[in-house]
Amino acid sequence: MKKPLISCKNLFIGYENITVLEDISFDIQRGDYLCIVGENGAGKSTLIKCLAGLKKPMSGSIEFADSISRRDIGYLPQQTAIQRDFPASVREVVLSGCLNNSRFIPFYTSADKAKAEAHMKELGIEQLANHSYSELSGGQQQRVLLARALCSSNKVLILDEPVTGLDPLVTSDIYSIIGNINQKHRITIIMVSHDVDMAVKWSNKILHVKHTVQFFGKTTDYSKSTLGKSFMGRG
Repeated sequence: MKKPLISCKNLFIGYENITVLEDISFDIQRGDYLCIVGENGAGKSTLIKCLAGLKKPMSGSIEFADSISRRDIGYLPQQTAIQRDFPASVREVVLSGCLNNSRFIPFYTSADKAKAEAHMKELGIEQLANHSYSELSGGQQQRVLLARALCSSNKVLILDEPVTGLDPLVTSDIYSIIGNINQKHRITIIMVSHDVDMAVKWSNKILHVKHTVQFFGKTTDYSKSTLGKSFMGRG
């Protein structure tokens, strides 16, 4: 069996002396589209903050294959109201994703600019390049942030509920875009999702957590499981 791209073993994660997640173990292969699902407060966002290197586990390990490091991970957190009003142009926001790999270079290279233009075009926002990010709709802002994440990494994207607050049509569109990114570029996707139906439609693996692992495996198996059917309201 191939060595996992990311391997999490016996993770215990918490804040101060309070354990939020315990004994979390799962593997991610290159090209996977993993959706992390579970009830509100189950620890989903806390888990991916650990994967993104924003939080240290209390114990356990997160191991990366030799081909990647945390520098190769693009992270798209949940948006705050302040971030939605960020006073910058679309091009500036997208370009800022290149800083993840720029080391100590204090300016954008021509390659950075070409990459940003290519990703804006791919996500259908090139015509918005000079528009203010704060004036865009929620769906347009998420496209911008996805383009920024793609500038940050072409290997792994971690997305924390990227469709929160969007209407069903826009939600479906964003899931389709993320699915195409996964399939076209073979970029590994790790996404927290509150929309289990869309998660099941697009992902190839599901991790269901409720303070510990309730299910980890193929999406097809999850859909047939008692837990999956119950969580999707089909039990």
